[in-house]
Amino acid sequence: MNTDDRLISVYWFFWCLIIMANKKMKILSCSGNLPLAEAISKYVGIPLTKINTRKFADGEIFVEILENIRGEDVFVIQPTSKPANENLMELLITIDALKRASAQRITAVIPYYGYARQDRKTGPRTPISAKLVANLITGAGADRVLTMDLHAGQIQGFFDIPLDNLFASVPVFVGEIKKRSGNNPIAVVSPDVGGVVRARAIAKQLDAGIAIIDKRREKAGVSEVMHVVGDVDGFDCIMVDDIVDSAGTLCNAATALIANGAKSVRAFATHGVLSGAACERVANSQLEELLITDSIQATDEVQNCDKIVQLTVAPLIGEAMLRISESRSVSSLFEVMPITA
Repeated sequence: MNTDDRLISVYWFFWCLIIMANKKMKILSCSGNLPLAEAISKYVGIPLTKINTRKFADGEIFVEILENIRGEDVFVIQPTSKPANENLMELLITIDALKRASAQRITAVIPYYGYARQDRKTGPRTPISAKLVANLITGAGADRVLTMDLHAGQIQGFFDIPLDNLFASVPVFVGEIKKRSGNNPIAVVSPDVGGVVRARAIAKQLDAGIAIIDKRREKAGVSEVMHVVGDVDGFDCIMVDDIVDSAGTLCNAATALIANGAKSVRAFATHGVLSGAACERVANSQLEELLITDSIQATDEVQNCDKIVQLTVAPLIGEAMLRISESRSVSSLFEVMPITA
């Protein structure tokens, strides 16, 4: 290799380094929760990539990316909440559009992972829909998934691509619990046996005891509280859960806790599905407050309910996205991220 060829090679090497250094992550949002996407965009300091989404007369979804994303690290934000099927399909089509536009890496940011409650066979000839959805997302072309408070931890194993499961409990909820409880004694309550691990993690942060609601569910969407396991007499009770749907469990549990001597009951749930008469049920319950995150966009009914308070997870998700883009640790986020107070 002569001197001129060597100089050209060196020049080309440094030019590639400059191009790579100037590349930024791209963020775009589907229509499932645009306010959260805008808040994440503001936290990260990168404007949302322009996208055109529309429906044909027969309901088919069409997506067009309006900016060049060739070779970029792209994050697409879309919870698969109500309408679950439309939001899921829009996410899959958007991922396919990004793949065909030559994005270098596509991370599906799914603040709320729909179908998560169908994580196992509950009877003969029934599906495992959470696995099917994982296959669809992977097959569409996603390289990575970022989600939050999965209903069941084993769903991570349904994916053959990297998945980061954020926990809103500590960085988002703990500070709010401290602010609302002051110096009063606290008992952290799991509304069912499956949530004990979550309750224990928060109780450890608050140096509080835990209690468990023993319930018997006769059919889907209907629960009957049987009794309280643990001491709640004279305590401000904090119930923690990942999903609140019909709110029947939380409202029945609040009644049982008050009957067992609790001074007050507040509930914290990451994903406020709040379907049917859930808001009315909360409003008429013995709950002081129900605090949820903005992983699902609040409906007018939710916003108009005085007992429901929505907390933002935009800083949590935005920081995780930055760390993924920069190949830094996501797990250490829960050790260093300041708790909202």
